[in-house]
Amino acid sequence: MIRNLTLLLVRLFTLCLSVCYTNAWASSEFPVDKVYHPYVLPLEKEFEWRFTSQQSEEGNQLLQRFAFGHSISERVTLEAYLVAARDENEDFGIEAYELEARWMITEQGEFWADWGALFELEKLHKKDAWEFTTGILTEKEIGRHSITSNILLSTEWGNDAEEELELEFRFKYRFRWQPYMQPGLELYSSDDYLGIGPAFMGIQRFEGQKQLKWELAFIQGLNGESNDKTLRFLLEYEF
Repeated sequence: MIRNLTLLLVRLFTLCLSVCYTNAWASSEFPVDKVYHPYVLPLEKEFEWRFTSQQSEEGNQLLQRFAFGHSISERVTLEAYLVAARDENEDFGIEAYELEARWMITEQGEFWADWGALFELEKLHKKDAWEFTTGILTEKEIGRHSITSNILLSTEWGNDAEEELELEFRFKYRFRWQPYMQPGLELYSSDDYLGIGPAFMGIQRFEGQKQLKWELAFIQGLNGESNDKTLRFLLEYEF
């Protein structure tokens, strides 16, 4: 089982790297991103890598996030990100910095759904552009089915930013078939974007709190103004 999972992760990693060699724009505003769960593990630490490639009529955009996180209490965890992108000259460099906090509001199973909150501050590299995002995270488990939703509100400011408010909705359905393979469906909606597509995720647990999580999703844009295709991949190691 572990050998099969390892081979799968290697193939996914190779697929992502092959996409890296296409042109991309320096942009930290992607409509497709992670669907957050409301849970926090006490004393958890984690390394995270996110890869997003968006193919549209305007070209291929590529964004990667590298993060380290640490819980500061039984209900709150902090995570710091370096956001990197390839520009029009195919140069890979830092695009932005992010600081993220997640708060687990309720205990798992305490109410009809589990609730959490997200707070995120982003600063673009070498630009006077800031973005603050906050929102509510929910998850409901029914047997082997899980339904996760994020409602997020973002605001931007600075001399190099467009001052605006944006409301986002992210949704994930997940069938917990096996720990190492859980198929699902993801939906993303914002002011000018609507996308949906299949998702796959899994987890491999090791000794103690050590575990490796992976996610892979293919999202198709549905609205006419942004009929794009997005590949999203995440690899997260918790210890």
